[in-house]
Amino acid sequence: MANDNQAIKLLILDDSQNNAERMVSLLRNAGHATRAHRVTSIEDLQECLQQSWDICLAQTETSYMTAEDAITLIKRQSRDIPFILLKPEIDLEMRTEALRSGMTDAVPHDADVLLTLIVDRELANLNARRQRRIVEQTLREAEKRCQLLLDSSVDAIAYVHDGMHIYTNRAYGELFGYEDPDDLAAEPMVGLIDGDDQGAFKDFLRHYASQGGQNEIRCKAVDSSGKRFPVVLNFSPASYDGEPCTQVVIRAETASSDFEEKLKEMASRDLVTGMFNRAYFQEQLDSVRDQAVRQGQPSTLVYLSIDGFSSLQADIGIGAADLLLTDLAQMLRTHFSEDTLMARFADDACSILIEGQEPEAATEQLEALRTKIETHLFETNGRTVRMTVSMGVASISETNADPVEAIDRAHRLAEQLGNSGGNGIKVFNPLEELALQANRGNLIALIRHTLETNGFRLLFQPIISLRGDEAENYETFLRLLNHEGEEVPAADFLPAAQEAGLALEIDRWVITQAVKLLSNHRGRGADTHLLLNLSGASLQEADMVEWIAGKLKEARLPADAIIFQFHDADINTYLKQAKVHTEALHRMHCRVSISHFGGALNPYAALKHVHADYIKIDGSFTRDLSDPKAVETLKGIINSLHSQGKLTIVPYVDSAAMMPTLWQAGANYIQGHYLQPPSDSMNYDFSAD
Repeated sequence: MANDNQAIKLLILDDSQNNAERMVSLLRNAGHATRAHRVTSIEDLQECLQQSWDICLAQTETSYMTAEDAITLIKRQSRDIPFILLKPEIDLEMRTEALRSGMTDAVPHDADVLLTLIVDRELANLNARRQRRIVEQTLREAEKRCQLLLDSSVDAIAYVHDGMHIYTNRAYGELFGYEDPDDLAAEPMVGLIDGDDQGAFKDFLRHYASQGGQNEIRCKAVDSSGKRFPVVLNFSPASYDGEPCTQVVIRAETASSDFEEKLKEMASRDLVTGMFNRAYFQEQLDSVRDQAVRQGQPSTLVYLSIDGFSSLQADIGIGAADLLLTDLAQMLRTHFSEDTLMARFADDACSILIEGQEPEAATEQLEALRTKIETHLFETNGRTVRMTVSMGVASISETNADPVEAIDRAHRLAEQLGNSGGNGIKVFNPLEELALQANRGNLIALIRHTLETNGFRLLFQPIISLRGDEAENYETFLRLLNHEGEEVPAADFLPAAQEAGLALEIDRWVITQAVKLLSNHRGRGADTHLLLNLSGASLQEADMVEWIAGKLKEARLPADAIIFQFHDADINTYLKQAKVHTEALHRMHCRVSISHFGGALNPYAALKHVHADYIKIDGSFTRDLSDPKAVETLKGIINSLHSQGKLTIVPYVDSAAMMPTLWQAGANYIQGHYLQPPSDSMNYDFSAD
């Protein structure tokens, strides 16, 4: 289900109200909360374009304008709105013309599944473009700050392209005796190197540029007066004014700098194995990310874990285990090329980075290593020890460039192998990961098991009156825990339950448990009311109200103690059934609430048929109450509902700053984490309000 605070803003160009309602219903059934507007004139569209919209669905022609006129107007106002053309039939030529005119796509009227897929795609693309614009602005600001830092840095820093200086900071100019750093602009860098070292320096530059190899060189430099002095030059890829170049940091060599270099080298090593340590390994991965993104160069990350290391260490002792790790490190050094980055990543694990290779290309080499370790007889303190390893393998590539994510994936795979016997290699497969995440079968089994064992949890969140109502009102929320005791998001398990035909069974469980808990709670003298959320399955069940009446009678609970709440989308989808059910509920003195109100194209239409006592306004309307337009919109909705005799509930009240605005807007009730998050018990102190 779409998040309340992420409702898509939908423009519809269609003369037919019914067609527009069908589009809104189609998108809402596909999981998109919507804030829709049907355009009725050219002036209406022009006014709408003063705001931001997420999608536009348009018929080829309306009574007031054509789709071509609409897209021209949108482009003229430089609005980024994905524009989808709807026609009875679409051929290749029509689609080509639509794309050429600036439209996003063209879809046949009856291609509902295709339309929802295209909307999903365009929303994702729109979000990516918006994020990119934000990132670009952030980058520009960061570049300004970096430029200030460069100019004032005490380190000698230059940017070089094709061996020529394109920027030097003040410290760089002073190091070489230039008062104005601009004097070095467009000057070759090799001119600052002592003649005896220029040949080696040029060879270094060629090797660095072609292979991205060693990034540091020691040589003698010459200042403007001809004085020679030893320096260390550190090179790294960079960009300046949007152009790729090389950043050079120079420091003069002193006795203390040699000592500092040795300390730095020691700090980057694991004392037992002599390999690099975890911190250094992770630090070096930043350059690998850069190569993957900028050059498209893939790398393979291996997490090598020793199987049963804790038991092995307990058996042979810590000292002997350290000797074993030293031998393993030596084996790794001889198995891989000299420039392969390796580290001791954990007590029982090593990490290996194979640059320039996809995991599939490295598998043969890794399998040879696994066999070599399995068959090797390690000698430690006079004992012969055999061991095996589990290797998790993940790629760092252009589309998966995050090294932290690659480490997590490889670690997880190695752990899975170790738990199932070890001595193997497992390569991360994104399709398997996707299938695992989307494995609804396991989720359905979990839901069924939870129903059978009464394992669902009910949480309660207070609903607070802003108008002096002293009754204690709580909304109930259903929670599902997995086998690890972690909460499964409702947006995951509720749609799955609906698809599997379990929604009605869940509704009955919620009512049964809530009625029982409320009866016990009211037995202690509290005048408490519960608001229960029911699915569309309950609206479709003919004898549901009769069943509810039996449960209330069994618990000896007055009917007005329960408020039954239905989602606005379900009310509109099953309007006839909703009318029958809500009338029956009122006859037995139960009250009714509609949640997520305001997302439909004509949200007030359903209220002509469905008698609701409470209306919970969609959370998207309170997303930004610092915007005067948003406040006016909210006030307008509340006033309209009040004129129809409805009590309004505003959810997602997360800060004290919202309270004065909501009071002035006329809201009857509020709820949210600022007041109290959902909790296991009904213990809110209503008298404090």
